[in-house]
Amino acid sequence: MPAMRLACRGSRVRCQRATVLALVAVAFAATAASATAAKINIVRQSAPPAGKIPKNTAYFTTIQAAVNDATKGDWVLIEPGVYDEEVKVGPEHSGIWIRGMNRNTVILDGKHEPCKHSPCPEGSNGIEVQKASNVYIENLTVANFDRETIDGPGGNEIWWNGGENSKQIGAEGWWGRYLTAYDTGFNGGYGIFTNNETKGSWEKIYASGFNDSGMYLGACQECKAQITEAVMENNALGYSGSNSGGKLVIEKSRFVHNTDGIAPNSENPGDGPPPQDGECKRENIENPNPTPQIKNTKVKRCTVFRDDVVSENDNLTVPANKSAAAAPWGVGIELPGVYADLLEGNEITNNPTDGVLAFEYPNPFPPGPTTIYFQLAGNKIAGNAFSGNGFAGGKFAGDVMMTGGLFGSQESTNNCLSANTFADATYPANIEGIWGCQNKTTPNPDTAYEEPFAAIEYLLELSFVSEHRAEFAEVKGQPAPPPQETMANPCEGAPKNPLCP
Repeated sequence: MPAMRLACRGSRVRCQRATVLALVAVAFAATAASATAAKINIVRQSAPPAGKIPKNTAYFTTIQAAVNDATKGDWVLIEPGVYDEEVKVGPEHSGIWIRGMNRNTVILDGKHEPCKHSPCPEGSNGIEVQKASNVYIENLTVANFDRETIDGPGGNEIWWNGGENSKQIGAEGWWGRYLTAYDTGFNGGYGIFTNNETKGSWEKIYASGFNDSGMYLGACQECKAQITEAVMENNALGYSGSNSGGKLVIEKSRFVHNTDGIAPNSENPGDGPPPQDGECKRENIENPNPTPQIKNTKVKRCTVFRDDVVSENDNLTVPANKSAAAAPWGVGIELPGVYADLLEGNEITNNPTDGVLAFEYPNPFPPGPTTIYFQLAGNKIAGNAFSGNGFAGGKFAGDVMMTGGLFGSQESTNNCLSANTFADATYPANIEGIWGCQNKTTPNPDTAYEEPFAAIEYLLELSFVSEHRAEFAEVKGQPAPPPQETMANPCEGAPKNPLCP
């Protein structure tokens, strides 16, 4: 495109305004041209409508066929119906939109069948985006795609997969809005899931009934991600995030009636490279130090959990796989071996064991030759409202419990708290004194305990209850959720087509 010069006479303000308007006009023209060129693949379970079909429109009876025909910039619009299929989106489909016309009546149903194709070494997944970038999935429900066994592969309802177990970023741009994922059986693994990708967001998503976590974001040292207005309930873990950090914000969301609410974590060997580190502007993120040193409490933090409701995470009836069951139960926000995360402005209430439980995390545990001794360092807990936590009892039950300084380098330091509202006990006591954010440095938490190993015993007791939950509650499939908020205008942003005239 040749350079464009604007001759402006009069005031500088008038000239700048004319330039801006011209640039907007150029951008609008480019967008309109792109929209005109886009192909619209409509999925419906009946025959195409009578009459002439526009040249940019095609009809399909399966979502997979519509995806197979789509390339960058194309749209797959799905009419209401129950679709009995798995959907794979490959790299050749980067840059497409997949959108249901109604969140609650466009349903992909796995019917609890772990093998909907043959062979099926990976179990059954609903929608899997395989190393494809900038794929949008919006306004639909995916349910009951299962693993063959509770610890087997598969069981993911909506999955942006940038390269599972590769320890590398394989795609960028994962975008989801108005999504529902649920499982009413025992073998649903993850609801809404992204790994080995960067640059994405989820908004107004819901997940329930999963034996690992409702939503999961992992294997991204610099995630560049935002999650807003999510609702996670009746899962083993509401949110789990292994080795996901950097620029990552989870806000204005609800985590209720899970076994545990929120659990970012450093992990070894899964979803590498470790650790989970919320520091801003880290160097060497492709090959990070798994046990970084946080020098003081003033570190800049970019992984943020803020303005969330984390309440009544007390559900031992939900099934749990081996890894999720190992997590101490009944906790609002769990911080196992994490670095430089910020918990800010959250409402943390009525969690039976601890509102926040933060601890160093030798992994694998018990320690062995491959164990990495992840410390608890540089985290900040500020401006949160706590109440009603710790009612199940226990030596360290209450609003906040921190432990660290027994394993490895003993550098679980420079965690700090300030301006929180506490209603129940904290461990250490008077936690905003020695461990207050007014201090440039803070010590290992276990220096406050007469019997430091009692804190480890407490963690193991909570894990025992989680692992043996069938002895304490009736483990069962969780109920299907009620209808969720659907897009007010499912034609938003879509090119003109028979569904969006």
